[in-house]
Parts: sequence; C-alpha cells; structure tokens
Amino acid sequence: MVAAGGFLSFHRKRIIELAEKNRLPAIYSSVTYVEAGGLMFYGEDRSEMFRRAAEIVDKILKGTKPADIPVERPKKFDLVINLKAAKQIGLTIPPEVLARANRIIR
Repeated sequence: MVAAGGFLSFHRKRIIELAEKNRLPAIYSSVTYVEAGGLMFYGEDRSEMFRRAAEIVDKILKGTKPADIPVERPKKFDLVINLKAAKQIGLTIPPEVLARANRIIR
C-alpha cells in the first residue's frame, strides 16, 4: 500500500515503475496513481467530500455554529482497477472484485 504524501506523489511514476518491475500488486492512496499506470485505488470519493464540505460552509454562513455541526466520516468510497497493470504483473482480478469496481481502466 502506497500512502499519501507530497514526496511519494512527486515520485509517483517511479513508484509505479518499481512496483511493475518487481511484480508487486500495489494499492494507492489516490486515483491519479491508477490513471498513471498503477494497479488499484480504494478510498473515499473526494468529490463527494468536497460537496459535503461546501454544504457545511453554507450552514456556517447561514449562522450555524461550527461546534453544532457533527463531524462526518466519508460515506462514499471508490474502487478503481487498472486491468492493464494487472496483466503486466501477471495478476488476475476475480470477477467478483471487478463487479464491485466503480471504474475499470483497460
């Protein structure tokens, strides 16, 4: 599992290349890794989180005290799988997992 962070994100391409070269299945902290050739991402739907944040800002601007707004956990998660990356490392993704994916990159 590749964690989030500026340093790792800066070296995204090299990290993906090393995982592929060593035939390591890796799950990444951002969908951008998968779009760049990484195997898979599973995590919160960030666009949904930004929408929720906008709703909270709206409540505050309308007079709700921030202390009165409950803390929320993410409610929607995404699974993105790159089948090309799976093939390159010789990994077969089970159909049950593919069926649960929000997006499949071929």
